[in-house]
Amino acid sequence: MKFTISRDDILGVMANVQGLTGRKSSLAITATVLIQVESDRIRVSATDLETGFEGFYPAQIESEGTIALNSRKLFEIVRDFPSKKINFVKKENRWVDIGDDNVKYHIAGLDPGSFPQNPVFDKIEFFNIDSTYFKKMTDKTVGIIGPADDKRAHILGVYLHTIAGNDRNELRMVSTDIGRLAKVDYTYGKNIQLPFKDGILIPKKGLMEVSKFLNTDGIVKIGVCKNHFVLQKEGESFFIRLLEGDFPQYEQAIIKDTKFDIIFDKQSFLWTLKRMSILAIDKYPAVLLTFNKGNLNIRSTSTEFGDSNEDMPVEYNREPLEVAYNPRYLIETLNVIEGEKAVINIRGKDNPCLIEEVEDKNYLAAIMAMKV
Repeated sequence: MKFTISRDDILGVMANVQGLTGRKSSLAITATVLIQVESDRIRVSATDLETGFEGFYPAQIESEGTIALNSRKLFEIVRDFPSKKINFVKKENRWVDIGDDNVKYHIAGLDPGSFPQNPVFDKIEFFNIDSTYFKKMTDKTVGIIGPADDKRAHILGVYLHTIAGNDRNELRMVSTDIGRLAKVDYTYGKNIQLPFKDGILIPKKGLMEVSKFLNTDGIVKIGVCKNHFVLQKEGESFFIRLLEGDFPQYEQAIIKDTKFDIIFDKQSFLWTLKRMSILAIDKYPAVLLTFNKGNLNIRSTSTEFGDSNEDMPVEYNREPLEVAYNPRYLIETLNVIEGEKAVINIRGKDNPCLIEEVEDKNYLAAIMAMKV
């Protein structure tokens, strides 16, 4: 095995697969990338046994072969390599020379035969979706992570399903950790068929890895085959094993009555919440929102450090209202709002707070009130 590759062609993929190969595992081989040298390109594969990746990259090939190399060490070598071209030569007993005329590494490889094989799928029916928008859907939902010890499928996964309309359909991605929920919709034509009829549960950690590879333009293909979610783009493919389980009925939680809408300047509200959450660091952090005519008071109290409060003007003309929320949930939700204004729909303690953008109604978050 002997080939030369451009540092720029391999650096990005090696950086992006670290989330897969860096996961703790009892199998040392999952900390490697499999490099398969073909006639005019190399194939790079990585897996954590739940999510698999495969990509093809141009290279100057002198001889073919296969080797498994430690992913972290290879990434660091490529990242800090001083030249644009890097030579790879496989020696005896799975040792590999990496370098050029001035810089040389001699590193040990692992048996490529023990590398877990990524699934092979034939005749997958795909649905095309804008890469930028699919990344947006993913980034706005996968960050809702439940407790580390909660292994329920609907907590570990994102629910992807369709909403049928009269003249158009929507692809919806929904995520929850019980205390909050977020959904993002993607509208497509009435006559376009999706390759999966029923909803599917995709592991959040797998989608997090996919998001790293999504470009700011172009089209990606998504489909389902043999209990795997499959995504393909420009010579790169992901395979994520689906979760088994049901997603809870959530539709009632996101029904809103617009008479309870309050429009905020996003940045002003966000910075007020950040300041008031400084002291809210007890086991059950909370900020208390008190609405009066034309004013919102935000207060936090810590049994260890003290308390704080701040007033901000707000267009509120209803009866006085007092309700508490986890400030981190509010802050993280506002951070993914793209517009300058946010619409916050608050009925009271017994209904979730609904947050969305003023213009783009495809994103909606629901946050449950806290008992204090």
